[in-house]
Amino acid sequence: MPFDFFISALVTLLVVVDPLGLVPIFVSLTKGLPAKARRQVALRASLIAFAILCGATLIGSWLLNKLGIGLPAFRIAGGLLLFSIASEMVFGVRIVRKSHEAEAAIDDQVRNIAAFPLAIPLMAGPGAITAAILLAGRAGQDIVRLGSLIAVIAIVLISCLLAFMIGARLAKLLGVTGNIVLERLLGVILAALAVQFVIDGVRAAWA
Repeated sequence: MPFDFFISALVTLLVVVDPLGLVPIFVSLTKGLPAKARRQVALRASLIAFAILCGATLIGSWLLNKLGIGLPAFRIAGGLLLFSIASEMVFGVRIVRKSHEAEAAIDDQVRNIAAFPLAIPLMAGPGAITAAILLAGRAGQDIVRLGSLIAVIAIVLISCLLAFMIGARLAKLLGVTGNIVLERLLGVILAALAVQFVIDGVRAAWA
C-alpha cells in the first residue's frame, strides 16, 4: 500500500536524519551569528540536503547497476550501516561523534557551514543516503511511491529547517534528560528498521 510505504519512509528518514538531534550542533555552529544569518544557514543547508537525497533517490539504483552492485547486497550493507547508527544512538555515541565532525569543520575554516558540516554529513550523511536508495529500491518503478518518497524527503528537511529556526528554544525546552531519552528511543526504532532491511536483502538474494 502506498500509505504504508509513506509511513515507513517517513519514520525511517526522520530517525536517520534526526532533526531534533541536530539542533544542539546547529546552535553551536551558528553561535554569535545574527538571527537573519542563522535563518539563511538553516535554509541553505536544508536545500542542499534535499538535492543530495533526491539525487540518491532518483539515480542511486542506476549508479549501483553501473558499479555492478546488486540491490540485495546494498540492502544488507545499508541495513548493517543503519544498525551501526542505531547502536550509536542507543549508547549515546552519535551526538559526540557529530560534535567532533562539526568541530573539525570549524578548525579547517570551512567557508560555508551550511554545506559542510550541516548538509553533509550531518543532514544528508551516509545513513540518510543509504536509506533513500533502499527506499527507492523498495518503491521500484511505482511513480506514486517515488513521488511519496520525494515528499517524505521534503517533509523531513522542512522539519530540520523548523527545528533549526527554533533551535535555541527547543534545546532549552527539552533539556539534557529529554534529549537523551529521545535519542535512545529513536535508536531502538531505527535498529528494528535496519534489521528489516537486512531481512529483505537476504530474502531477495536467496530468491
